[in-house]
Amino acid sequence: MSATLDDAEYVTLRDRGLRLDLTRGKPAKELLDLVAFPVDNDYRAADGTDCRNYGGLTGLPELREIFSGFLQVPSEQLLALGNSSLTLMHDVVVNALLLPLPGSDRGWLGDCAFLCPVPGYDRHFSVCEKFGIEMIQVPMLSDGPDMDVVEELVAADPRIKGMWCVPKYSNPTGACYSSATIDRLASMRTAARDFRLFWDNAYAVHYLTPAGPAEIVPVLDACARAGNPDRAFVFGSTSKITYPGAGVAFFGSSPANVAWFLGHLSKQTIGPDKMNQLRHARLLRSPAGVLELMDQHRSILAPKFALVDEILRDDLTGVATWTRPEGGYFMTLDVPDGCAAAVVRLAADAGIALTRAGATHPYGRDPRDRTIRLAPTFPPLSDLEQAMRGLVTCVRLAAGSTVRGDG
Repeated sequence: MSATLDDAEYVTLRDRGLRLDLTRGKPAKELLDLVAFPVDNDYRAADGTDCRNYGGLTGLPELREIFSGFLQVPSEQLLALGNSSLTLMHDVVVNALLLPLPGSDRGWLGDCAFLCPVPGYDRHFSVCEKFGIEMIQVPMLSDGPDMDVVEELVAADPRIKGMWCVPKYSNPTGACYSSATIDRLASMRTAARDFRLFWDNAYAVHYLTPAGPAEIVPVLDACARAGNPDRAFVFGSTSKITYPGAGVAFFGSSPANVAWFLGHLSKQTIGPDKMNQLRHARLLRSPAGVLELMDQHRSILAPKFALVDEILRDDLTGVATWTRPEGGYFMTLDVPDGCAAAVVRLAADAGIALTRAGATHPYGRDPRDRTIRLAPTFPPLSDLEQAMRGLVTCVRLAAGSTVRGDG
């Protein structure tokens, strides 16, 4: 390879010995510092429940009320449970594999497939891969998955039992599902009568603009109107609102689906951590309290996303493309075809950790080797700027090598 300016920039970058991390969408220390959990030796919930004791499988009513509107689920159909929505998704998949869902006479175990919008969330894909569920890719557009492709697939193949959806500020593109997309998902004809949407509304209140959270059509309402009331499982959590390791996760659905899940959940536990739920209810107080906290999040996160966009506009316009989300925790960077793995490798050698190439696609295989998920939330602004300027050098070098045929 002949020496170029970008090669020299990269050697300088590598020799700096950086240790910067843009891999996962972790909240920054400043976000965690916004939260303090009050209890003050008063252990009773609003209904008088002693939260130190067993029971209360559905979770505290006051916390369910606070998040009912954000997750677009009636509070009586919303469960407040442990700290991880991923755990709930995993458990729902396991139960559906082994045991029949409402409207079906057998579980999914056997020849089973899920639709997976791409770019998408690697942890969703890992659940399917763990249980041998075939993953069928669907292109992700600016207003949600390509519904022409989705409708054709689900109508023709009874093996397709589920579909992963991150409907608001989607991971990793930041797209929000349009009203038309949600209505088509709710009403489409499916060959499998026990087909389910796994509606992971992880970023329901994670907005980056002064306008507040984007509005989307409530999926349970859309499904009920279409005559498919049991079609959607809704998930959410406070993991990126309060403490990621000590949050509260939510599950919501139709009355039949909630009864189905509670029947299985009652064999696993006598109740969730109500003390943690009580702390959350007293911290957040109301839906307005959640938005007040999230506005503080926005003041910390919005400058980080703006910085990433500014650096990419200044240095990679015409070389790469990227998303400009109005909420969520991620951005998607598309480098020239065949370059993503090389960019990630070069960055790692220079001390900049990126999410592995291919993580945005099922089985870790991006057929065009071009998509990189960026997670700007965790580093301080100064570290983020260093990481992004280093990433720019790596993209230029990888793209130049591909053009020259250096591999």
